[in-house]
Amino acid sequence: MFDTKEDRKKMESIISRFKDEMKKVRTGRAHPDMVSGVKVEVYGQFMPLNQVANITAADATLLVITPFDPSNIQAIASAIRADQSLGLNPADDGRVIRVPIPALTEERRKEIVKAASAKVEEAKVAIRNVREDARKAVKIATEMSEDVKKRAEKEIDELTKEFNDKVEAEFKNKSEEIMKI
Repeated sequence: MFDTKEDRKKMESIISRFKDEMKKVRTGRAHPDMVSGVKVEVYGQFMPLNQVANITAADATLLVITPFDPSNIQAIASAIRADQSLGLNPADDGRVIRVPIPALTEERRKEIVKAASAKVEEAKVAIRNVREDARKAVKIATEMSEDVKKRAEKEIDELTKEFNDKVEAEFKNKSEEIMKI
């Protein structure tokens, strides 16, 4: 019998990565994950912001970033400003960086949904790749009868549909959250 446990694990990790990516998508509310992946050049190399500073949401419209090393404040502020997809303008007072989160316009919300839909397609492609690998494994399995191979392919297709539906549901929720004023 063909075992789909390994394929299920791979698809679950894709869903997990997709959910993490969706957390980074801006919704109009301040959230530390919005900027955690920004690459900051410190000590001669690029590091994610969440590895060089503590990021907190003071309220729904303000992020407060406290660098572990105060000498990195300018580099952090520059890196946030340089990331055009965020559209944020940080201000520092020498100890902490305050990042006001401006209200989103209808046009900007639509752009964010469109950018998020690209992440949906990436997740679906990754799921399809897992499906294709599983199908190849079924095709080359010589110890299986044709009936077992057909059942295994059907199981793989059902698994693929299940995880594609999860991606769609997650995206639908995120889209509604983004478009809500």
